[in-house]
Amino acid sequence: MEIPPTVLVVDDSRTKRYLLVNWLTRAGFTVIEAESGSEALRQVEVDPVDLVVLDVRLPDLSGFEVCERIKSTHPALPVIHVSAHAIDTTDRAQGLTRGADAYLAEPIDPEELIATAHAVLRYYQARQRAELLAERLAGLADTTVAVHAAPNFDRLLELAAAGTAEIFKSPAAVIAETFDGECLAGVCAGPGAESRVVPWVVDDSDTPVGATVRVEEPADWALVQWPPDDTVTVAAGRLRDDRAPLYVVVPTATQTAQTPVLRQLAQAVASAVEVQRSFDEEHRIAVTLQRSLLPQRIPQIAGLDLAVRYEPASARTEIGGDFYELVMLDGHLLLAIGDVAGHSLHAATVMAELRHALRAYAVEGHQPGEILHRVNELMRTLLPTELATICVLLLDPATGQVRLASAGHLPPLISMDGKTEYVHHSAPLLGVRAPRPADLEFVLPPGATIVFYTDGLIERRDVNIDEGLKSLAASAVRVDADLDRFCQRLLDELAPDEIQDDVAVVALRRH
Repeated sequence: MEIPPTVLVVDDSRTKRYLLVNWLTRAGFTVIEAESGSEALRQVEVDPVDLVVLDVRLPDLSGFEVCERIKSTHPALPVIHVSAHAIDTTDRAQGLTRGADAYLAEPIDPEELIATAHAVLRYYQARQRAELLAERLAGLADTTVAVHAAPNFDRLLELAAAGTAEIFKSPAAVIAETFDGECLAGVCAGPGAESRVVPWVVDDSDTPVGATVRVEEPADWALVQWPPDDTVTVAAGRLRDDRAPLYVVVPTATQTAQTPVLRQLAQAVASAVEVQRSFDEEHRIAVTLQRSLLPQRIPQIAGLDLAVRYEPASARTEIGGDFYELVMLDGHLLLAIGDVAGHSLHAATVMAELRHALRAYAVEGHQPGEILHRVNELMRTLLPTELATICVLLLDPATGQVRLASAGHLPPLISMDGKTEYVHHSAPLLGVRAPRPADLEFVLPPGATIVFYTDGLIERRDVNIDEGLKSLAASAVRVDADLDRFCQRLLDELAPDEIQDDVAVVALRRH
């Protein structure tokens, strides 16, 4: 049932006030009264007033001043001036200029008063609807941008729920299914509240393709504390028959006729969810492919501990060119780590070709420098536009004798007895015709750990690479007894939460 508008009648004349109240009440309005301007100003701050009928001549303040002060704090509250005194064009102009929406002079005709009241209320109600729609459309635009920029599925639901709560100034829930079938709900208790993600299950069997809206009982969507004595309105967006729909749930009292913003919001978030589903699916396929191109197991070698950590870039579906190699050949450990420029299936393909070429030349018995020379010639012949960095090590586990050659790769780090030292071997990267230095030879003593890594571990856009190298050296001063734990700690301490570039870490410790 529609609630009648509330009119505040302000007049110091009891008789005149009685007439105005009587006419307005008989017309279906709810009426409250005030005898002075000060009393009227207090009432509009505490009572839900929809219209003010205001005498021009009051004992404390002029009606013009009262109108101005009402409009300064409540610009959408309509005011009708009434005057029992003789007026001229200047009085009427002043009243309208200072904020009144209409000006009636005695003798006041009841029908004219009621018609004027309905007219100004229609105008302000239309204005309020337009302003509300404009505000909600702006919120819709902001939420659409936010959900499409979300880095992952959970964050998308959190942003969607928070945006919905802000748009409708109410509790909100947004429910969607991940690409692998897990149903999750983003919930928010209201505008400004922190949103969160919880598991939820929905029966999708009767939800058609497209955007639909229905009213349901709050108990069926007991995700947040819904307002009492109200139902919930559920907008469903389903883009394809073979995809689960998305649901946006808000209190029914927040909705206007035809629920235009809610429908558009459901479609916009459903589109973002579909993109995120596809992204997650492609990313999992890409990571699976990339891992299949790397060694499937770490060799067990007497006298050595080995550990590896590989983390693909979390913000890309593309696969990258980081790789490592660990294999025993004629009693020696071949360890290599490298990075092909770029992030794409092509980069991964180049990575696989280089890794297999490196293994083939190592099997032929070549030393690290000669291996890199031959791989470089192969690249320049078959892959003339590609660039890559590689570091190759051959280690005799029994003696600790090392031969090492690098092609533009970051220097490995040796940690022993609480001290760290980088092993520098400056040489041009692969893909460049330039002379290469002789192999670096040294002995890795018992108890020493050598760490190889790719640039994703230490490089940041806002930090100098020297600072990254210092941070790695500081973290590697202490080597955990469990070498796997040591590698994981390096990742935890040095890699960002959202890994922007692939990270490979290989650690070798000699007993």
